[in-house]
Amino acid sequence: MQFQFADIVLPVPLPRLFTYSVPEEYSSTLARGQRVVVSFGKRKLMSGVVFSLHNSAPAEYETKPLLSVLDTSPVVSEAQLGLWQWISDYYQCTIGEVYKAALPSGLKLESETRLYCNPEFEDSLDLSEKGIAILDYLGDKKYGTISQLNNITGLKNSYPLIKQLIEAGALLVNEQLSEAYRPKTEAVLILHPNVRAEELLRDVFDKLARAPKQLELLMTFLQVVGGVEGAIAGKMLARKDLLRRIEGGSAALAELIKKDYLVQEKQEVDRLTPSGLPVEGKKPLSEIQARALEEVKAGFDEGLPVLIHGVTSSGKTELYIHLIEETIAKGKQALYLLPEIALTTQITNRLKVHFGDNLCVYHSKFSDNERVEVWNSMVSIEGYKVILGVRSSIFLPFSNLGLIIVDEEHESSFKQFDPAPRYHARDVAIVMAKRANCDILLGTATPSLESYYNASAGRFVLVELMERHEGMQLPLIKLVNTREAQRKKMMQSHFSLQLIGDIKSALEKREQIILFQNRRGFAPYLECTACAWIPKCKHCDVSMTYHKHIDQLVCHYCGYTESNRITCGACGSPALQLKGFGTQKIEEEIQELFPDAKVARMDYDTTRSKKGYENIIGNFELGKLDILVGTQMVTKGLDFDRVSLVGILNADSMLNNPDFRAFERSFQMMAQVSGRAGRKNRRGKVVLQTSDTTHPVLTYLVNNDYKGFYDYQIAEREMFKYPPFYRLINLRVKHRDKGVAAKAALALAESLRLHFGSRVLGPQEPPISKIQDMYLQRILIKLERSASPTKAKELMQSSINHLLSYQPWRYVVIAADVDPM
Repeated sequence: MQFQFADIVLPVPLPRLFTYSVPEEYSSTLARGQRVVVSFGKRKLMSGVVFSLHNSAPAEYETKPLLSVLDTSPVVSEAQLGLWQWISDYYQCTIGEVYKAALPSGLKLESETRLYCNPEFEDSLDLSEKGIAILDYLGDKKYGTISQLNNITGLKNSYPLIKQLIEAGALLVNEQLSEAYRPKTEAVLILHPNVRAEELLRDVFDKLARAPKQLELLMTFLQVVGGVEGAIAGKMLARKDLLRRIEGGSAALAELIKKDYLVQEKQEVDRLTPSGLPVEGKKPLSEIQARALEEVKAGFDEGLPVLIHGVTSSGKTELYIHLIEETIAKGKQALYLLPEIALTTQITNRLKVHFGDNLCVYHSKFSDNERVEVWNSMVSIEGYKVILGVRSSIFLPFSNLGLIIVDEEHESSFKQFDPAPRYHARDVAIVMAKRANCDILLGTATPSLESYYNASAGRFVLVELMERHEGMQLPLIKLVNTREAQRKKMMQSHFSLQLIGDIKSALEKREQIILFQNRRGFAPYLECTACAWIPKCKHCDVSMTYHKHIDQLVCHYCGYTESNRITCGACGSPALQLKGFGTQKIEEEIQELFPDAKVARMDYDTTRSKKGYENIIGNFELGKLDILVGTQMVTKGLDFDRVSLVGILNADSMLNNPDFRAFERSFQMMAQVSGRAGRKNRRGKVVLQTSDTTHPVLTYLVNNDYKGFYDYQIAEREMFKYPPFYRLINLRVKHRDKGVAAKAALALAESLRLHFGSRVLGPQEPPISKIQDMYLQRILIKLERSASPTKAKELMQSSINHLLSYQPWRYVVIAADVDPM
């Protein structure tokens, strides 16, 4: 069928589709989900996605024609377009914002998209003169834009040529060259050709008689590669695998290489190859696990989402592996969602061992070219069978999805905060599963109140695994009253004598310790003892955090830094004092208390790179570290055999947050980090420091009573009209002028009350009232669960449009966050 017009989704935050006329050459072949190039505005070119095709010309304006079609077949499926529309409606954003979040940058080119020459491109293409001109131009410059390349080639639309060069690997999109894709390599060792004979090796052994370390290293190498025969045949061994077996062997290895006994080479490896950390093969299920697996399948047969509530170390991952294998056997795909990919090295390795090349890991650490490759593979029939990824994985073009697993479903990391769409991947996954008619499993040791409520109400099927695997016991949790301990002089800095004694005992037994403090930096703030002045960020309404290793004050909201101050900025007094404590301070103090212990810190500052995570986790698992100090990162996805003790330094800071979810988050974080202790053959211990040992949340935690905690919290949620009984919409009103923000928020709230009445609360100034030079006001809307999100969006947008039509408020920014965390 031929169509004259196409409605196009463009990556712009405007609440509409854009209609273009379809040239005759495309009228019979154009399809929904294909990418097209269009002219937007006076001069800008954009790539968009065909959302619908029809023969009705818009009455309001004369249409422009599509300039070109970039794909021979759709790159976005019908199912994806439907999901985009649902996300747009439910999360109160534009479909253009969803499109911008969903597609990798390489699939949504614009006039100002930055293009770079790939330095590793081998010039073997048979290029046209215009293609050569593009590469020559970019070879002399750091980057070029599509509009510049149009001028260079003399083409009105160079998109098809640029697309060809990108697909050939000649051009890179929107990346600094340092971030461009390069094959991953590792150092490997091989026996030097000069000694590849038995008699020559015997001579080498004689020469190394006086160098026992070198001889030990060489003998270990031979043993691992299959003896003398394997070494002579040229078998290789990863350098890191050899050094892992011989402590302090680096110098000896350097000598063996220098003497031409071993050769070190670089070998290209698969990025998804297990990192060398110990991994376990598939285990047979216990009787309890097998029963749980049957209950999960029965839940799937009912067509409902299944919530598996399993205590830490109950073997949930083994159930996941069995379910994924069964899904693949049916010829279907599985999506395994994790809150943070960098913290799940062990799960990644275990799945890679089971599923090999059927598994793909998808996350933000990939270059854009890699993400495009994954996307294109998923569009093809030979797409990956198992995707392991973070929240953005829900946007991939699955062709035959059979199973979705949302591991650690309670995690707030599944929620996107900025920019729009501010979606929750768990909730989108549930909708996605229903649309695709596939199974979905939510797993956690500490369910979110919303999910457990849905299970209690019969909307989900609840499966419980309340025993640890292989008879392991849950840890003993000991509460220490810090107020009482300070009064009795039983505190040493931020450590109770109880915790210090337990750390000493664990170290003597060569066991490992995790110390949890959910605040990074050295000290939360600096204070003048003379006038109480506290240095604040010049761009945000928040105190600066002191970071000792760089001797600077840092804003954790915008990244602004200042040199550490010697005198007060208000009165000039030198009487400045560090207040509070973060992970840096804990790391320093524990090292002073136990100077012989090997201590590492895991927080945002030490794990900015992918290698930062892997190195810390790998070293801790291999026993190269004794104590790991960290923020909430240490609570997620980690399984260490040697950990016998967990210390929670300050429970009060979590419990006292002014947020209706504070108790829930506190219970979840403390239960999760407690579960790291005593994972295998011994019962672990948790020392929890607090000024209020009678706090009800701590009582439920000590008794491992999630159900009691749920009943306690759900009653309050119902009484005060909070989720899961009501839906929240948080409207943030932002402007560079504080007065303008306040007046605009007041006017918007009054307008909203005409539609929503007393469901509108505020406006009010949030605790942090300025971020990145923008002053904030907050309006909260509480809606009954039965209320239509689409209708609410229409009414809200009407009020917002009315407000922004007034000249004084034209530049006010309003952001909606549905189901805020």
